Amino acid sequence: MAFQMDRIDRRILKLLQKDGRLTNADLAHKVSISPATCHRRTQRLIAEGFITGFRAMIHPPAVARGALVMVGVVLDRSTPESFAAFEAAIRKLSFVLDCHLVAGDFDYFLKIRVQDMADFNKLHGEQLIAFPGVRQIRSFFVMKEVTDNAPLDF
Repeated sequence: MAFQMDRIDRRILKLLQKDGRLTNADLAHKVSISPATCHRRTQRLIAEGFITGFRAMIHPPAVARGALVMVGVVLDRSTPESFAAFEAAIRKLSFVLDCHLVAGDFDYFLKIRVQDMADFNKLHGEQLIAFPGVRQIRSFFVMKEVTDNAPLDF
C-alpha cells in the first residue's frame, strides 16, 4: 500500500522547508504531536523520498559567488548520446548549480554562480564552449534576484 500523507505530514514538510534546523521537540510542538510520533513521521518522510536531504543555505557574495548567470545551451544534435555526453560533462562542474533539459529554443538551461563577469568570461571561454556537442550558448546575467529557491507550496 502506498504511503498517504496527511495534514500533519504536510505541516512537518512545510516547517522543515522553512527551517531544517528545527529540533524534533520543537517540530513536534509546532504540529501538536509527541516527539516520538514526530520522529517516526519525519523518518518515514525521509524513507519514502519526500525529504531528500538537509543543507545550509550559503549567502553567495560571502563566498565570492555574487554573480548569477542563466545560460541557454543549444546542442548540435538532439540524440540520447549527445544529451548523455553533455550531461556527464556538466555534472563535473562545481560552478553549475542547476542544469535542466528544456523544450523550446534551447536544449538546456544552466544556473551558474561566479564571482563576477570576468570570472564568467573565463569559464565561458575555457570550459562552456568546449562542452561536447555545444552549438550555441546564450548567457543572461541576473540583475536582481527576486526569489530564489522558494519553498514548495502543496
